[in-house]
Amino acid sequence: MAIDHHSSYRLVIAENRDEFYRRPTAPAEFWDEASHVLAGRDLERGGTWFGVTTTGCWAAVTNFRDFYHRDPGRHSRGGLVSRFLRDGETLETMRHMLEEDGENYAGLNFLAGDRNRVLYISNKDGGSRYLDPGVYGLSNHWLDTPWPKVVGAKADFSKWLQSGVDDIEPLFTMLADRRRAPQKELPDTGIGLEWERELSARFIQSEDYGTRTSTVYLVDRRNRATFIEKTFDETGRENGRRQFTFELNVAET
Repeated sequence: MAIDHHSSYRLVIAENRDEFYRRPTAPAEFWDEASHVLAGRDLERGGTWFGVTTTGCWAAVTNFRDFYHRDPGRHSRGGLVSRFLRDGETLETMRHMLEEDGENYAGLNFLAGDRNRVLYISNKDGGSRYLDPGVYGLSNHWLDTPWPKVVGAKADFSKWLQSGVDDIEPLFTMLADRRRAPQKELPDTGIGLEWERELSARFIQSEDYGTRTSTVYLVDRRNRATFIEKTFDETGRENGRRQFTFELNVAET
């Protein structure tokens, strides 16, 4: 994620969603019951992993991977994204809610923004804070934890930002990197060495789990938003691409 760090774009987000292939999912579209929300949908629990609105809000969630201290929780993490986008909750409301009720969710990181601020929250002792302009990376630990995939992706991302080009295909190339990290650089999150290897790639492909979507979202300095989502099958092959471009309705924010 880049906040006010590109000559043409005030916000750039490039993200992969990794999930079990058997989990039913709908691709990104504007929601029937909330036409201002653009997001994919987890058809198992109804939430989403990343989404945006036509009024300039956006949100994303990742799980916090720590199998030494597993806590399944009782609320849907993806429901947090839906709640913020669909129901019009403020960033401060989400912050207070998670600070008071965070223990009822399995480990998570929540990122959300409106036209003025970007908020980061972790319910695993990562705290909460508003983010300054800059470049950030997030996987399944705290924000900017230097896992190999985060360090490498941030380096590639920063090169693209510094180039000042508007071509976004290099961002999808960055997300598609399937190289695994060397064993000596792997984190230990309690899932075993083989899974640590599998999950160390930016783009994951295993027998039953892998990268399901890659999404790039950009907002330029004239409040024009571009949302592009690529979807992938269980072989890691691209099987769909959707693009949405729209003017943010700043009068409603």
